[in-house]
Amino acid sequence: MKPNSPTLSPQETRERILEAAVTVFASKGYHDTKVDDIVSESNTSKGSFYFHFPSKQDIFLALVDTFAEMLEARLKDRLSSSTSGLERVELALRVCLETFGQYRALAKIALVQATGLGTAFEEKRRVVNERFIQFIKENLDEAVADGSIPALDTEVAASAWIGALNEVVMRWIYTGQPDPERSLPALRKIFLLSLEIPVERINK
Repeated sequence: MKPNSPTLSPQETRERILEAAVTVFASKGYHDTKVDDIVSESNTSKGSFYFHFPSKQDIFLALVDTFAEMLEARLKDRLSSSTSGLERVELALRVCLETFGQYRALAKIALVQATGLGTAFEEKRRVVNERFIQFIKENLDEAVADGSIPALDTEVAASAWIGALNEVVMRWIYTGQPDPERSLPALRKIFLLSLEIPVERINK
């Protein structure tokens, strides 16, 4: 398709540029990526790029938001039919790892490349982490309320869970191991044991 093709709507052009940015950032890293690289990969134009994104930093932060919003939407959709707080917590872990596995390039951008890039990037990471800590906390609160788990400091537990999940996923992104499918049973057991769930119930 030729650059500036009239068959693309502004939204389609934006999505095309975002998809290209994922590919380029994941392969080159933030610092080595140039706007021209993204324009070339997307087969659009610099005018189109700057119409949607004022700078390279803006499109990078938009990708972090894209990943967070997609993960949050998947979590809400998959967890909507679960009635037990503990079931929702377990399912949330599964959905997170499945999503990381399916969107490794986006996960790399959101969890790895955004580290150490400056105040704006660190603030974005903090906000995203806080969103998911709050999400887990709310489901742990429901699990406590419905008697699925004993009473505990759900804010600390949710923070610890997100921290552990981030470390496992980042190691997989860097080294390729352990992959999300392999990590799920071990993380599930570790997390549920931290909630004082009996071993026989975990092993069902």
